[in-house]
Amino acid sequence: MATKDLRINRQIRAREVLVIDENGNQRGIMDIHSANALADEAGLDLVEVSPNANPPVCKILDFGKYRYELEKKNREAKKNQVVVKIKEIRMQPKIEKHDLETKSKAIAEFLGEGNKVKVSIRFRGRELAHPELGKAVLDRIVEKLAEDGVLFNLDKGAQMEGKMMSMMLSPAKKK
Repeated sequence: MATKDLRINRQIRAREVLVIDENGNQRGIMDIHSANALADEAGLDLVEVSPNANPPVCKILDFGKYRYELEKKNREAKKNQVVVKIKEIRMQPKIEKHDLETKSKAIAEFLGEGNKVKVSIRFRGRELAHPELGKAVLDRIVEKLAEDGVLFNLDKGAQMEGKMMSMMLSPAKKK
């Protein structure tokens, strides 16, 4: 929950709230005025931490410190996030052996960096009559990657999408 969504002290609209004091002890359900008085007495804020509960749950705490802790937790979660990019390699069904090796090295590099790779084969004109040639190229790439010892998962096998045949590879999870 974002800190700007939190209601504090006089902003809380519920008539009755479940109050938790600064030590984490439940003080029970009380009307909002006595809860605010309890918070004022302690010199702290009354913060609505669970507005959707019935009755809403409010804690007595230092709001500035609470907001700082929430933002710190969010920053930490964002830092540990992994962004997976999808790289695409395009080729034609009549690709030469050396070009295929170069493309498979690039695919291995992308997978090594932790990116997903979409391998596409573009058919032109009469090549569309022979989709098995494109399937053979995609199978050779999978074989080449396996020969080179690249760890990967085949997310989506070879499928025709209009004039393109593609497959999706993702890096294997490291143990």
